[in-house]
Amino acid sequence: MASEELNSFDNPLRDFTGYGRSPPNAEWPNSARIAVSFVLNYEEGGEYSPSNGDTRTESNLGEKFGTVPRTDGRRDWTMESQFDYGSRAGVWRIMNLFDKHNMKITIYAVGRALEVNPIAAPEFENHGHELAMHGYRWIEHTDYEGNEEAEKQLVRRGIEAIQKCSPSGKPPSGWYLGRPSSKSRSLIAQVHKEMGIPLLWQSDSYADDLPYWIPYPGGKKSEGLLMIPYSYDNNDFKFHTPPGWTSTDGFLQHLINAFDTLYEEGGKMMSIGLHCRIVGKPGRFPALKKFVEYISKKEGVWVATRTQIANHWTEKFPYKPEEVKFAPTFDTPF
Repeated sequence: MASEELNSFDNPLRDFTGYGRSPPNAEWPNSARIAVSFVLNYEEGGEYSPSNGDTRTESNLGEKFGTVPRTDGRRDWTMESQFDYGSRAGVWRIMNLFDKHNMKITIYAVGRALEVNPIAAPEFENHGHELAMHGYRWIEHTDYEGNEEAEKQLVRRGIEAIQKCSPSGKPPSGWYLGRPSSKSRSLIAQVHKEMGIPLLWQSDSYADDLPYWIPYPGGKKSEGLLMIPYSYDNNDFKFHTPPGWTSTDGFLQHLINAFDTLYEEGGKMMSIGLHCRIVGKPGRFPALKKFVEYISKKEGVWVATRTQIANHWTEKFPYKPEEVKFAPTFDTPF
């Protein structure tokens, strides 16, 4: 393959080997033993609703298991008000906790959610938190399979929403879509190229306890894209997905177990996924509060945004195309 040849958009390969039994020493700042990345999914107002012009209502991650979306044009006030709780009350309970401990977190921000609550983005940014991209809408992007230009337009609208709503006007440095199509990763990378906006990381991966490189989709062979894996297990959404957390004690103990394991191993990263309408509820919030207090008493803990982690990793472990290994595809000779 020529050095300037473009990588495939449509057939990303898989790396089953990773770092093997000898992962790199992350060399986190100040000799920290662990990097902890708290992520707050800010989705409220970007979900499915006839008020957003949708033909269906939201049925995902609500308090009532088994909710079925309405498709008759009527709004689901019950579900909508659960989301409203997150932006009206839950988000501020969570933000007050992190501000108290001077911990900076990453906001996976849905563009539409920022638009409908104009006080959110300035509060996030003015308190030093990172605005990352969670899509313009919190919807199933698989519905856009076969219509790449329409999905690309959603990517552009998401970027523009963050720029419009934040005081700095800065575009996002990274993405986690969460409900992607098979081409979302490539289309996001492509749009960033077209808009001249650096894409430092993506997080639609759950493949490791450390960042890792992949070839930049649609880029030159010399270009890499840093994947910063997210977590479905260290995630409050399991309160709303059976079988999941049935008590705050279970969630708290799981977080502590994960932290202790990674802390003992040293040089690892821990991602923790949060939602305003879930852990922001009074009955669940103590789990987060106790965990934050637990790690705040430990030495060598770097609580960082995902862009801080990306910048560190890029400096210490720059992309080397010759070191990226993939398994052969079905039609590749062994």
